Amino acid sequence: MNPEYPVYIVSKARWERCLTARALLKIKVPFYIIVEEQEYDLYKTSFPEVNILKLPQQYKDDYDVFWNDDDSRTGPGPARNFAWDHSISNNFKAHWVMDDNIDAFMRYNYNLKVRCSSGTIFKIMETFFNRYDNLAQAGPNYAIFCPASDGRPPIKFNTRIYSCLLMRNDVPHRWRGRYNEDTDLSLRLMKDGWATVQFNAFLQEKRATQTVNGGNSKEFYDEDGTYLKSKMLADMHPDVAKVAKRFNRWHHQVNYKSFANIDPRLNTQVNDTVNEYGMIRTKL
Repeated sequence: MNPEYPVYIVSKARWERCLTARALLKIKVPFYIIVEEQEYDLYKTSFPEVNILKLPQQYKDDYDVFWNDDDSRTGPGPARNFAWDHSISNNFKAHWVMDDNIDAFMRYNYNLKVRCSSGTIFKIMETFFNRYDNLAQAGPNYAIFCPASDGRPPIKFNTRIYSCLLMRNDVPHRWRGRYNEDTDLSLRLMKDGWATVQFNAFLQEKRATQTVNGGNSKEFYDEDGTYLKSKMLADMHPDVAKVAKRFNRWHHQVNYKSFANIDPRLNTQVNDTVNEYGMIRTKL
């Protein structure tokens, strides 16, 4: 099975190492790659079989970077907003948007992390997402946050969704901010009473920040480090976020406890039956 909602990868300066594109091609999931116009031909040469979309300059010109400064860099937010509008123009009620540095997707079950060989996990997450009337975001957790030695519940409600997101199209917010636009959007949605769901049953094997050349590593973090992105989030949400130094790097810390009382609201069309969607675990 494949997802019913369109899948978009936002990519920059990674036409030779767009890991997410290679991962989705391997499991035969159709997708778009959104790139800046000057890199279109480079991506088309690397991925001739993929539908490559050019990011209109207007999305960068109109983007809210949050800080009023002389820095013209926007980050990936404009491309994410373009993906949102593109999916709406094709009459979808939701869409997937992904970073470009994801190696693989996994099912996490009985403390085993097993790489998936099809797009079925996206269809399952969509089915769960569609069960609720007030879910704004969903997505798989990072594999590194689910060590095989520890137990994890299959889902967690009302937290931030990173890097691989299923976004509901009719919510009243859009991406903003030069940094940490993902955490900011999750927080704004939850502050408005929308619920989110993070899947531990399904995982993304994502490369750590600053470990893959290109993308935001080249544009931001190689030069700025991580302090500015942490400070921006603290400035955006001083009621729940702060800057802290951990493991010799600046990080943001967010308190999500205030959102624990947002109840996911089941819709009237739910049919509660067990369905493994044909998934089996095979030793290779």
